Parts: sequence; C-alpha cells; structure tokens
Amino acid sequence: MKASPYLIFNGNCVEAIALYEKAFATKAVGVCRYKDAPPSSDFPVLPETAELVMHSILPIGNETIYLCDTTPDHPVSFGNGAFACVEMNDTESVKAAFSTLKKGGKVFCEAQQTFWNICYAELEDKFGLKWTIMVEEQCTCTDECAGGYNPECTCTHSACRCRENPQG
Repeated sequence: MKASPYLIFNGNCVEAIALYEKAFATKAVGVCRYKDAPPSSDFPVLPETAELVMHSILPIGNETIYLCDTTPDHPVSFGNGAFACVEMNDTESVKAAFSTLKKGGKVFCEAQQTFWNICYAELEDKFGLKWTIMVEEQCTCTDECAGGYNPECTCTHSACRCRENPQG
C-alpha cells in the first residue's frame, strides 16, 4: 500500500509542474489535459477548461506526486494544516530545491541544520502550497542489532529503537 498526495491547482498547474520539475530535478509524465478526455455528454469540455491539466504524474525519487487543475466552478485553496514533505539524498539537493521553491513564496525555516535533521527547510511556494524539505537520514544499525535491543548501538537515526529495552 502507498499513499501519495494529489495537488489541485486553480488553472496554473502547468506553471507548478515546471517549478517542481526544476526544484526536484525530475520530469512530469502522463500529462493529460481536459481536451484529451473522451467526449461525454455528462462532462463536456468547455473552451475555458480545454487546456487545463486533468491529470499528471510527478516522480520524485521513488515516490509520486499527482497534480491537476480544477475547473473554474470548483476553486480550491491550500489549507494551513498540511505540508508536502520531500526527503532528499543530501544537503545540496535540499538547498537547491529550497532555493527554487522559495522564489515568490514565503520562507518559514531557511534550509539549515536542526537538532533532528542535518538539513531541514519549510516554506510556502508561490502557489500557496506548503513544503517541508529535508535530508533523508538512513539508519546505520548493523545486522547484529537492527530490529532488536542493543544498548551499545551508536545509530543516531530518529527511527532507531535498538536502545529501547523491550522489557521496560
């Protein structure tokens, strides 16, 4: 099972795709516009929606973000209770994505080292989407202790539970 965000825009999805392709060094695939849909009397394609994006796929690493435009009669807005989170391979990638996404947006936390991550950033992009970008930290546990109790484990990964005594 997998959960993936589906981001919906108010007619500027093509612009968002271009920005996110640049920020995450990727290329959108499967971009379908409303005009590409099979004819339907239930959902006619109107001239003002023909060029809007009906569906697109943006691969980011091993994950996927879906993007599309809504129709003008169903406008959307991004809420303040959710962020799209992207974990990147290294500090340079986080800083490059942050630099691209912050243009025209609002920075909440500059790309920097924190006590929980070697490079972490938060921002709202020019489309109103909030992002958390950070380095994906890898667990350094050895085969001898991964998944089991080992009070001598030196792993600093936040998900490591080797030093937690299952006996209490």
